[in-house]
Amino acid sequence: MQKFRVTGGKELSGIIEPQGSKNEALQIVASSIIVQKLKIINCPNILDIRNLLIILENAGSKIKWEKQNNKNILYIDTTKIDFEYFKSDEYLKLSEKLRGSLMLIGPLLSRFGKAYIPSVGGDKIGKRPIDTHINGFLKVGASIQKDERGFEYLELLENNIKKDRQIILEEPSVTGTANIIFALTKKINKVDGLVKNISLYNAACETYVSQLVSLLNKSGMNILGIGSNLLNINGDMQNIFETEIEHTVLPDFIEVASFISLAMATKSEITIKNAGVANLDMTIKMFEKLGCRFEIIGDDIKVLKQESYTIQKMHDGSMMTIYSAPWPMVSPDILSVGIVAALQSEGSVLFHEKMYEARMFFVDKLVAMNGSIVLCDPHRVVVNGNNWKERLLARNMTSPDIRAGIALLIAALGAGGISVIDNVDQIDRGYENIEMRLAALGADIVRV
Repeated sequence: MQKFRVTGGKELSGIIEPQGSKNEALQIVASSIIVQKLKIINCPNILDIRNLLIILENAGSKIKWEKQNNKNILYIDTTKIDFEYFKSDEYLKLSEKLRGSLMLIGPLLSRFGKAYIPSVGGDKIGKRPIDTHINGFLKVGASIQKDERGFEYLELLENNIKKDRQIILEEPSVTGTANIIFALTKKINKVDGLVKNISLYNAACETYVSQLVSLLNKSGMNILGIGSNLLNINGDMQNIFETEIEHTVLPDFIEVASFISLAMATKSEITIKNAGVANLDMTIKMFEKLGCRFEIIGDDIKVLKQESYTIQKMHDGSMMTIYSAPWPMVSPDILSVGIVAALQSEGSVLFHEKMYEARMFFVDKLVAMNGSIVLCDPHRVVVNGNNWKERLLARNMTSPDIRAGIALLIAALGAGGISVIDNVDQIDRGYENIEMRLAALGADIVRV
């Protein structure tokens, strides 16, 4: 198992550019089962993407990576993909390595009318049921069957997809929304059987979904309501499979948040190039509440060097509260790096993670680094910043998941002394070549 050895306490400087969005890219890669010939620009070459591509390649897809203008280009051709692979024990075992395998159910239903329900992996941050997905598929018209081995699969017959349907999602799940949209792209050959006028209520509004809808619209769909929680889905995807569809993945705002936190944790000035500023409103506001100042020049963000950071108070003078909520509010994926940023600020702040009951269970490692944090309950922590009276202490730590892992890495870079972080595969799942990119800023970090 690989580790990072980090010598902290060094001021950083320079320019860094975020990779393409992991969460968006997983959905776009999954869409290749339907779109069939796809060119993905700015696709992050990270472990979760590579594991998903292994599944597609094992099923008969052609995969090719290129580098153009310092951007990753991924080509996927699934025209000869074999559904039989998606019934195999090997597929079901590989699916356990990443939660992104869940995104294959909708595309498989759309293309083949069947999809097995895998035991998906992913971060252990609390209960992550897939009921929204399954119940959505049932509303689309799928039914649950069992094969001779006792394994469950979904079956979606063309004559079960009705016109003028309304589907209400049980929660605004990003992956649930994407999966149901995938299932509704099922090609219907009969003119009077076209899927049309299907309203999807309580849809997720995240940019990931908007980007996916834009891709599917390029591919022949007619989906209205981009960026809202009500999507109207019309038409089907006919006569597109001879054409390669091109899609550009947006910058990963979670990486942008990580780099802002890094600048604060090391008292550094860092410029984040091509940051995707248009989609960063609440991310920037969160760090402003923690006392960080920025210069925004076009699509670049310069995080200014400061000798101290002061956490804002609420208007009535009470403690600042930062809580996660569905888009466009603060994403739960950036709370962990926000907590690290607050450790050396002046003042106190309550972080409230409303979704996952185990997301905060990495803060004991920050407490061991001499961070002043009170875990109020599984969803809330209070951070009392020490205003740089002393640095955090170096420690040996284990990365429990992607977002906690990058938070611990940032904390180690701000600490005094040498820290060792193991289980860095968790970080690799979401961050491409992170040690080399941070080393370019002056960080002393080595993979061992």
